[in-house]
Amino acid sequence: MATSVDQRHGKESTVIHQARAYWIAEPGRGEIRPVALPEPRADEVLVRTVRSAISRGTESLVFTGRVPASQRSVMRAPFQEGDFPGPVKYGYLNVGVVERGPAELTGRTVFCLHPHQTAYVVPAAAVVPVPDGVPAARAVLAGTVETAVNALWDAPVLIGDRVTVVGAGLVGCCVARLAAGVLGVEVTLVDPEPSRAEVAAALGVGFAAAGPEAGCSDLVVHASATEAGLRRALELVRPEGTVLDLSWYGDRPVSLPLGEAFHSGRLTLRSSQVGAVAPARRDARSHRDRLALALELLRDPAFDALLTGSSPFPELPEAMARIAAGSLPGLCHGVDYADHHEEARCSR
Repeated sequence: MATSVDQRHGKESTVIHQARAYWIAEPGRGEIRPVALPEPRADEVLVRTVRSAISRGTESLVFTGRVPASQRSVMRAPFQEGDFPGPVKYGYLNVGVVERGPAELTGRTVFCLHPHQTAYVVPAAAVVPVPDGVPAARAVLAGTVETAVNALWDAPVLIGDRVTVVGAGLVGCCVARLAAGVLGVEVTLVDPEPSRAEVAAALGVGFAAAGPEAGCSDLVVHASATEAGLRRALELVRPEGTVLDLSWYGDRPVSLPLGEAFHSGRLTLRSSQVGAVAPARRDARSHRDRLALALELLRDPAFDALLTGSSPFPELPEAMARIAAGSLPGLCHGVDYADHHEEARCSR
């Protein structure tokens, strides 16, 4: 294959002209589609994807067409194409290598909030370098760790707190690991799935199928995306404590017992959502700052316990259908792009 000199960087390079992307063609059916890539401009980067990951909760709701009409503009991903319920190209956990771009980024491994696609062109400001020593398979967790960081900015953990996390999914496990880093804090993960006990141990936190003693937790973080889990969270929090809800229910209604001890206990129920930087840090931290912090936190190898499976990119439509149906369990399901970059390359 012929090569040519990249005039900006003085070295031989090739340009990817064609890529492939995962689309939800219609609710319940995904497919791989070809994508023509533009020539990157001076302020853009061309990224070759190495690894992406499926955000199980949100992407399952998108896959099944359960984004409420009132939330369709709010739930758009940064580089989404198409509209809900479909056809739509959706996703936001992507790690790749910069093939072309500014000198300081070329050759760097970067994280981007981009859908599942073998290669893409985005503004250089949209990618954040992955720290040395953080493998790509772990770096895809950056978007989820960023959610956990924002949650703990919304409801800070104090020294000596008893913290309970209801729902040992990916978000709940990331919150538990970060909360456990505060001195004197006791963290318990609550989940009905017994296998999550092993994950909790790897994260250095406690585990209980039903939760610790009712009414004793200073902060309860709910991340099970179920009505039963949120009800249990309200039972576990102490009087005048806080329940922080990280779950997104899509179009499902949720009923809560707010007529029992909710008022007499002076409980606080609040939501947290990663779309905006938490008010406590909004004046001091940008979205990029928050994402860069999440990548730094991923130097911690304990997060490897959350990497529970992967599929080759061509098998993504089948894998997504199985995840949405509940027949492919796990935590972080990765998408592997190795040996699947047969897109056409032409020299410049």
